[in-house]
Amino acid sequence: MPTVIPAIVAPSATDPLFTGTIERRDVGPADVRIDIRWAGICHSDIHTVQGDWGAQQYPLTVGHEIVGTVAEVGSDVTRFAVGDRVGVGCLVNSCGECANCLAGEEQYCQKGAIGTYAAKDVDGTITQGGYATSVVVTQDFVLRVPEAIPYEKAAPLLCAGITTYSPLRHWNAGPGKKVAVIGLGGLGHMAVKIAHAMGAEVTVLSRSLSKKDDALKLGADHYFATEDPETFRTLRNTFDLIINSVSAAIDIDAHLKLLALNGTLVNVGAPAEPMAVRAGTLIGGRRSFAGSNIGGIAQTQEMLDFCAEHGIAPEVEITSADQVNEAWARVLASDVRYRFVIDIETLQS
Repeated sequence: MPTVIPAIVAPSATDPLFTGTIERRDVGPADVRIDIRWAGICHSDIHTVQGDWGAQQYPLTVGHEIVGTVAEVGSDVTRFAVGDRVGVGCLVNSCGECANCLAGEEQYCQKGAIGTYAAKDVDGTITQGGYATSVVVTQDFVLRVPEAIPYEKAAPLLCAGITTYSPLRHWNAGPGKKVAVIGLGGLGHMAVKIAHAMGAEVTVLSRSLSKKDDALKLGADHYFATEDPETFRTLRNTFDLIINSVSAAIDIDAHLKLLALNGTLVNVGAPAEPMAVRAGTLIGGRRSFAGSNIGGIAQTQEMLDFCAEHGIAPEVEITSADQVNEAWARVLASDVRYRFVIDIETLQS
């Protein structure tokens, strides 16, 4: 029989979150039950609940940045044992059979990857996320969290970390490459840290100069304010790769002109509004405008190991379960440096 557990629940697209309950399935032969200790807050959680990306079924519990310890394993589980420090990111299943899944790109499953929340699970139920005390996940979608990563800071790596690591790896950020990061928020600050650790020359493009000191401390080599028109003249034809981390519509065409020959601008932020691009801007420098999702499970583990090796962790602010509505309001106001993490122990009190 399913187990009822405490959770932070969204009753609708507009009402405040509240402390309630959700159900978790029994542990099957290939499943791992995780006692959740920390859950990161992602802007995607808010977009989803508010219906920005489509209508949802409520009540809904979100959260796809999950860290905890293994509490129970199924009879066929070989990769994990009780007590292991583990995590779950944005996916909890995929078909495992299509060309993309077989290539280790489960996030692009041709039959539709199953998200950690707000997705139809294999049994027809709607998946419920990590703002809760436990989760049951098939072992193929569970990740090991290295001890070198501070426990309370690890959760945002499962979304913000892999969302920025994946395009940086795919487009070969490294020595000799000039990389720009648009926006210095939850995603952007991770892009700066990771690109710097990969050996790239990193520039932050942010609206104002207010975060310049932070950016330089995080590893940026240069910082420019996009509210200054001179920025776009000074930096024209400069970058090999631009990571746009902003989840709001910006002047993409103007930023594309900052790319050098054969450069690529990659969107990892997901604004609800469409963005206009002039064909001539792309044609003029053989520029590319691309998008990137999270990484597959193998690459996510690679990212975690990379961060452990290079001493990378998100900058976080810990919040309690009863303060999540306030935390969401601050995310919407860009008033967090740089990622909220929920202390799930406060949900049990």
